Amino acid sequence: MTDEFDEGRPSRQPTPPQVTKIGDRDMHPSTLMMGYGYEPRLSEGSLKPPIFLTSTYAFESAADGKRFFEGITGKRPGGSEGLVYGRFNGPNQEILEGRLAQWEKADTALSFSSGMSAIGTSLMAHVEPGDVIVHSAPLYAATEKMIDAMLGKFGVKWVDFPAGASPEEIAKTIDRAGEIGRVAVIYLESPANPTNDLVDIEAVAKLRDDMFADAEHRPVIMCDNTFLGPCFQAPTQNGADISLYSLTKYVGGHSDLVAGAAVGSREALAPILALRNTLGTITDPNTAWMLLRSLETVQLRMEKAQANARAVGTFLRDHPKVERVSWLGFLDPASTQGDIYRRHCSGAGSTFSVIVRGGEAESFRLLDNLKTVKLAVSLGGTESLASHPAAMTHLSVPEARRAELGIGDNLVRVSIGVEHEDDLVADFEQALKAV
Repeated sequence: MTDEFDEGRPSRQPTPPQVTKIGDRDMHPSTLMMGYGYEPRLSEGSLKPPIFLTSTYAFESAADGKRFFEGITGKRPGGSEGLVYGRFNGPNQEILEGRLAQWEKADTALSFSSGMSAIGTSLMAHVEPGDVIVHSAPLYAATEKMIDAMLGKFGVKWVDFPAGASPEEIAKTIDRAGEIGRVAVIYLESPANPTNDLVDIEAVAKLRDDMFADAEHRPVIMCDNTFLGPCFQAPTQNGADISLYSLTKYVGGHSDLVAGAAVGSREALAPILALRNTLGTITDPNTAWMLLRSLETVQLRMEKAQANARAVGTFLRDHPKVERVSWLGFLDPASTQGDIYRRHCSGAGSTFSVIVRGGEAESFRLLDNLKTVKLAVSLGGTESLASHPAAMTHLSVPEARRAELGIGDNLVRVSIGVEHEDDLVADFEQALKAV
């Protein structure tokens, strides 16, 4: 709700400067989550922000209404100076967006009704018919469908490269894309879903800057940061223009809401904000308020889940019925992936893949015999979840494509929660007896 969030974002009314430093020391985002962007005295002294359940806002004068709409519609630069209508803005959403931006030290953020509405609105805002999207692979299946089936209807094409590809391989992919059309977006997902492969965001940004130094248009780099954000990775600090989130996952953290976000520079987010205003893909006030609640504990939850993941992953890695565990915490520091992890990540998260010895039947037996760990899609909640991507989240991906991307019938995706680690290990131990 402060006017410092974004020149293009409306602000309900000016608030005192927000405290972000103690002396010369920057406060940690986990501390700022307790009050940044909110002034209790503007809401009857309420310690926590109220839920502003209104669809529209009253103007003090007709001139104010005109000025606000001039900003919203783009007839006057700078964006709206006040609250207008629930499709455009709201106090809860503005506080949420200000706090999300703090985690990546970014200019601003936008909240959305789902992770896919954040991804879809961002892509549509930056591509035109005939453009080409270069993306890493694998992607979340719905993202791949959005790029291929949905944007493909409007003449948008795509070329991909493996998430773990070398800079030389990525450069060749970008060159190939340039022969097809204008490269509008370089879309990354790191870690990749569900393989956990990392993309070298810094290398991609350098390639983009070098290859398009003299071009009229420079592709926008977007990165899905759902698996590690906001605590363990900040793509916008490693060269991405936009960091995308399914807030449903770790940020929401309780498996009780659906939302998304885009975080980044004002320049990159400006066309996305304009399209969001038209489409109405903004988060609703109640969900935004729930996310404010969740942001207060996201650091605690992610750190605890990560510690649990290490315990469970270590047990599974040494089990004779498990071929491999793809958890970032097990990367060889001397490997290429280990080097990316060292430069980009401050933690390994708690979502990983378990490669079971066998195929679908063995994977299903493991899943069907878990007691504490729930058989469900999604990730990042307080509870531990396990699923079978090839048969569930990535079922819409053609079988040959899944094989190419390393999403086999023996791959089980696990999202570890905040239960006691001994109980989780015991659950996997008894379930594996049935495999």
